Amino acid sequence: MSFFQYIKDTKGELQYVAWPTRLQTIVYTILVIVISIVVALYLGLFDFIFTSALKNTLEALPQNNTPSVQIGTSTSPLTITQTPFSSSTPIGPITPTL
Repeated sequence: MSFFQYIKDTKGELQYVAWPTRLQTIVYTILVIVISIVVALYLGLFDFIFTSALKNTLEALPQNNTPSVQIGTSTSPLTITQTPFSSSTPIGPITPTL
């Protein structure tokens, strides 16, 4: 089937389409806009609620929670302290603290 035959057949099929009236088109367009706004407000509300809850939960956690582990004997203990990573901290060799 050639491209021009496809266009001709498509044009013939479009004659059988039941097109909506002008009033139906306006009503359905307004309905789609209203439903879209309602869904956006609904999702925005829940986003705000969950974001606020997560923010409040994270603020309630202790701020300075760097665990430290003691390894070794009482004469020469080795302390390993975990510190938070920041992008401004240069990455270098790990040196134990005695």
